[in-house]
Amino acid sequence: MNLASEVARQLLQIKAIKLSPQNPFTWASGMKSPIYCDNRVVLSYPLTRKFIIESLAKKAREFGNFNMVAGVATAGIAHGALLANELDLPFVYVRSKAKEHGRQNVIEGQLRGNERILVVEDLISTGGSSIKAVQALEDQGCNIAGVIAIFSYGFEKATKAFDAAGCSFATLSNYDALLQEAINVGYIDEEQLEALKKWRLQPETWLAA
Repeated sequence: MNLASEVARQLLQIKAIKLSPQNPFTWASGMKSPIYCDNRVVLSYPLTRKFIIESLAKKAREFGNFNMVAGVATAGIAHGALLANELDLPFVYVRSKAKEHGRQNVIEGQLRGNERILVVEDLISTGGSSIKAVQALEDQGCNIAGVIAIFSYGFEKATKAFDAAGCSFATLSNYDALLQEAINVGYIDEEQLEALKKWRLQPETWLAA
């Protein structure tokens, strides 16, 4: 079994990812979706957590040399800190907006401004939060090796956004691997598979269709 399939299998097993085409979930944006992914659940399962962090460390080699890890708030903070610990590197995290008190930081931790940083997300959907974090770090003079995440929905919008930002990204697993594994283990049937494929193509209008 390849890495993407094994990661998908474990995320399904611990219910970090749930699939429900018949009773869609409502995302924070208000969009209806047949999938819900919460990789923070990984933190509660030591064996899966260890496997994910070790896999992120191996995948990180694709980005060449970097000397710091940054987590994207909030879900990327824990995974980023664990990865930094695994690699024995400094760590910072990037807020979605400046803190309203104290030093009003966007970036928490110590930066010199000349670091080469690997940015860690738990999940890539549209890529917006990742790219915002990348830009905040670049504004401080840092170079970005790229963005790494556990899972991606594989939206074309995300690929275009990363291309426009000139930033590379990689994930341990993805939507296609997830669907194949869900079929393999009997989590979904062929009819549900078709509904899930249609959602990925037209997520905003999927339910109406």
